[in-house]
Amino acid sequence: MNIGYCLTGSFCTFDKSMEALKSLVKLGHNVTPIMSENAYSMDTRFGKAIDIQNKLIEITGNSIIHTIEQAEPIGPKRMFDVLAIVPCTGNTLAKLANGITDTSVTMAAKSHVRNSRPVVIGVSTNDALGAAAKNIGALLNYKNYYFVPFGMDNYLLKPKSMVCDFSLVGSTIEEAVLGKEILRKIY
Repeated sequence: MNIGYCLTGSFCTFDKSMEALKSLVKLGHNVTPIMSENAYSMDTRFGKAIDIQNKLIEITGNSIIHTIEQAEPIGPKRMFDVLAIVPCTGNTLAKLANGITDTSVTMAAKSHVRNSRPVVIGVSTNDALGAAAKNIGALLNYKNYYFVPFGMDNYLLKPKSMVCDFSLVGSTIEEAVLGKEILRKIY
């Protein structure tokens, strides 16, 4: 498959996301990395932007789409069989749920879904059971959006935080391409 693999600013989950990405490439999929502008350009305590960029290019062998202009042709050119947003922050969830297209990732999703192609979302947000809950609920009911199973990551210290099960990214993608939601798992 040709897969567009988006990363948004949940920097603390980039390592897990890249492991899922490596698995997809190992299976023989052609994966193109797509990064939100912040994910692409910000140095954080989890790594320097240039190091993350280089790692993505090394894993996939493809250059990174990181601007709205680069993402716009995704739909018209039918570049991908599936688009995955892993990790998907609360900010990106809100934009997707409300039709806001002001980043490379939201443009990629808008452009891709216009052809009724699947978008896979791997939630990673500290406010999933707070402000982001309504957006998750909305997207769960939208056609062509599929969720990697997710659950609370630390109910004691972060009682509203949820994160996807990164080990199920590949399975979710495989099911989404068939128009099916992966069976949810509680963990």
